Amino acid sequence: MSTVCDNYRRVRETVDAAAAAAGRKKEEILLLAVSKTWPVTDIRALYDMGVRDFGENRMQELEEKAPALPPDIVWHFIGSLQSNKIRKAVKLASVIHSVENVSAVERLDRICGEEGRRVKFLLEVNVSGEASKSGVPADDFMPLARAAAQCRNAVFSGLMTMAPLGASRETLDAVFGGLASLRDRAEKELAVSLPLLSMGMSGDFENAISHGSTIVRIGTAIFGRR
Repeated sequence: MSTVCDNYRRVRETVDAAAAAAGRKKEEILLLAVSKTWPVTDIRALYDMGVRDFGENRMQELEEKAPALPPDIVWHFIGSLQSNKIRKAVKLASVIHSVENVSAVERLDRICGEEGRRVKFLLEVNVSGEASKSGVPADDFMPLARAAAQCRNAVFSGLMTMAPLGASRETLDAVFGGLASLRDRAEKELAVSLPLLSMGMSGDFENAISHGSTIVRIGTAIFGRR
């Protein structure tokens, strides 16, 4: 367990250094520990050192882990959001990173109202255009953002993206800078506040921070390779 905790501390130090290099405050950036496939014991070790935000991408795992861990953990659902899993996500997660179509937005808003939950959600955007990536294409983003801005129960809070694995610096700049530009456009045209930018993983989070990321999703660098 000490290895997981030591890894977290090292990543946190790197996040803080990247924030300073970008002229940002370290408190602006949430280090989200992505605990998918890892046991409750590893999560508990980090919890005991003060970590509260954890990310899961499989609903079955989240269903198993959440009841076995302290109730003040802030769960982020970062996986593909299937329509038949939205109610479960609303009940268990405080932040959903992966909303990518109008029907999911509408269903999420309705279920939040039914469950009396004000869950934050992010729109997942496929900025890179990779066929293997989930998310709304950048060209189709604004109609989805307009639908999201109409929500009365779920809270439209920002955007999420993934960069290609092993991408060049130029590609990372284009992907992360592109997401930040889409957020700025949506805030201006829709008169909304979108404070959350979920971008950056173990191999590219320093670049993401330089482009304004507020949530870096880190799994391998904390828990090890799966």
